Amino acid sequence: MDARIGGNINGPSLLRVPDWIDDPLGAYYLYFAHHKGTYIRMVYADSLTGPWTTYRAGVLDLEDSFFASPELSSHVASPDVHIDDANRQIRMYYHGVVERGLQRSRVALSENGIGFKAREELLGNPYFRVFRYGGYHYAIGMPGVFYRSRDGLTGFVEGPTLFDENMRHCAVRLAADTLSVFYSNAGDCPERILVSEIDLRPDWMDWRESEPSVVLEPETDYEGADLALEPSQRGLTDVRVRQLRDPGFFEENGETYLLYSVAGEAGIAIAKLHDL
Repeated sequence: MDARIGGNINGPSLLRVPDWIDDPLGAYYLYFAHHKGTYIRMVYADSLTGPWTTYRAGVLDLEDSFFASPELSSHVASPDVHIDDANRQIRMYYHGVVERGLQRSRVALSENGIGFKAREELLGNPYFRVFRYGGYHYAIGMPGVFYRSRDGLTGFVEGPTLFDENMRHCAVRLAADTLSVFYSNAGDCPERILVSEIDLRPDWMDWRESEPSVVLEPETDYEGADLALEPSQRGLTDVRVRQLRDPGFFEENGETYLLYSVAGEAGIAIAKLHDL
């Protein structure tokens, strides 16, 4: 890793570079952030197993995000990237600080997955994770607040709130009428990756999440299993802890993968999912 990235690494979002992007840096672009970072990070590779190379310049700077402010502890974080084949664009949802103690999400667009142009409109809560269903672009913001918009760029309307206030960051996987939500809970001991399912066929105000099941918990030293077992806390961690956070879902050629932050926010790992 490049020294500019720093030691706090979280919020992975992965895509396979579409064919309409000329001269890509690699077959895969992996976007991520620092919890209090001044730019969105990206690494690239030709294989999911690496090696991964840092794109040192980053893909979106704080100064270009509409979140820069001399009065606030400003940052940009939590990228959520999507391929828009129809318009040959990459969409990246991200968040920052709008006033003390209040974060909100915006979206930025790119023709090459490297240089993003931010849109000023505030969309909803931080940690936006977006999926398309039934003619809408839906989003989940932390903690479990649902939104929807017709075009995914403007006019997100708030809907139901599911899960509970301890829900941290999530990832989503849509299969027919079922949404799988991968997430972790602040305060768990250890914090680990859970999954719940939501039947999307009812009116969205009637959606309910299933009881969660455990997907992953720290088992190896690089995941933090060598550390003390303690309840997790909200916010940034600058030291290794026994926690898994920040899931990111990826699917390709019938194979499903889960990216996640290891040992708190000390790195990113990827696991192949089975029986999903």
